[in-house]
Amino acid sequence: MVKDLLEEKYRKYNTPEFITGDPISVPHLYSRKENIEIAGILTALLAWGQRNTIIRNARRLLQLMDNDPCSFILHAEDTDLELFDKFVHRTFNGIDARYCVTALQNIYRSRNGLHAVFREGFTKNHDMKDALEYFRTRFFELPHPSRTEKHIADVTRGAAAKRLNMFLRWMVRKDDGGVDFGLWDDIPASALYIPLDMHTGRMARALGLLKRKQDDWKAVGELTDVLKKMDPDDPVKYDFALFGMGIYEEL
Repeated sequence: MVKDLLEEKYRKYNTPEFITGDPISVPHLYSRKENIEIAGILTALLAWGQRNTIIRNARRLLQLMDNDPCSFILHAEDTDLELFDKFVHRTFNGIDARYCVTALQNIYRSRNGLHAVFREGFTKNHDMKDALEYFRTRFFELPHPSRTEKHIADVTRGAAAKRLNMFLRWMVRKDDGGVDFGLWDDIPASALYIPLDMHTGRMARALGLLKRKQDDWKAVGELTDVLKKMDPDDPVKYDFALFGMGIYEEL
């Protein structure tokens, strides 16, 4: 059965060894809740391309904040943002980094932090799609460069929001594997959506779990619904199985 295979691969990959080569290793450098959140969202926003490059550049971005991103964001002045001018990760550059820090500063100073923003968006209809939409609205409520909008997925326009769903998996899921943090225990893991990328999509289609060909929000919903039938309480745990097989194995 496909479920038996996914359970086997979930147990194989949902281990502390998974952390080392994955972007989640970056927020694992921190112990303070707010630092984990900020390191997590910034790492997630950079999470496309080669994983070792993502990790290296995310750590470099956080080093510019003296490896204490919460304190930096809360106390940074305009002149401090010059530190980011030369930062580049693929199409994410210093302009984007400056605004992301400014947006997070607003969220932590005026909106009680990322946790509160996502929780507020979720409690409207208890749907994480609403939370993703609400987060994007709050993130861009300040004057901002239009170019930065492409770095925050817009689920209202059908984006799969892989990186944001991955970040939410990190923050919400809590299990015995020690990979995800489970910091936001007032949002249930049952409400999460699968972080859909080319690896998880390819494996899901090969296993007959996903029929839709595009990796978009409709595909995210389709695959998540199928996974919920296997584990209604924790459907995105199978992200470890699908991603792990997509990266390391071939059917």
